[in-house]
Amino acid sequence: MDSNRHVRVGGPRAARLAFATGMIALGAFGLIHGDFAQVWRLAPSWVPGRHVLAYASAVLMLACGIGLMSERTAAPASRVLVYYWALLVLLVDLPVVVEHPLVEGSWQPIAHLTMLLTAAWMLCTEDARARGIARLLFGLALIPVGLAHFVYLELTAPLVPAWLPFHTFWAYATGAAQIAAAVGVLFRILPRLAAAMEAVLLGSFTFLVWPPLLLAAPAKANLWSEITISWALTAAAWVVATRIPNGRRPD
Repeated sequence: MDSNRHVRVGGPRAARLAFATGMIALGAFGLIHGDFAQVWRLAPSWVPGRHVLAYASAVLMLACGIGLMSERTAAPASRVLVYYWALLVLLVDLPVVVEHPLVEGSWQPIAHLTMLLTAAWMLCTEDARARGIARLLFGLALIPVGLAHFVYLELTAPLVPAWLPFHTFWAYATGAAQIAAAVGVLFRILPRLAAAMEAVLLGSFTFLVWPPLLLAAPAKANLWSEITISWALTAAAWVVATRIPNGRRPD
């Protein structure tokens, strides 16, 4: 029996539209600030034409986000995003990981981009094997995201909302929850539920952590970068949760 049959994670259409708004938000950020979302560091400052590349990236994400809004154009738009994210993973982030494999922070950009890549991949294919590979990539990406809560506790704990007690506990607990989600997705232990809970957790970061900081300092571009990335990752996890292969059936 399919152990995930009755797990309800919202409709695939709603998840796709949420992902579309995430892409549109990232595109808008790039056009407004003339730069890549800060946390990804997609191109070093010395790269020739960096701002041109940043604007081109923003236009592409904006166009693909708009394309994802329609059933008719969602497949080609998501396919373009797959190629785009894959190119960045291989050419920009993977070399950093190869050069500094034992530095946890070098894994964060590649993990984030891989989460977006897998969501776009899930949207553009109905092939069970392809979705199975995307599931594995998504699960692997969650590991460094969760580990960061432990390795960079001094950065994570202060982000816990002030009205919540025991900030260190919540930093550790959310990191452990993300690693647990990774295990569930990778080993197909209620994988749809695991991905859905990851989406809920990322959504809590998006709506509880960043808005108060933005209200306190609305002119800080890095905060707008953080909240747009956080929302895009939340939507990506939601997409995966709606389309992930269920239970322990062969991929």
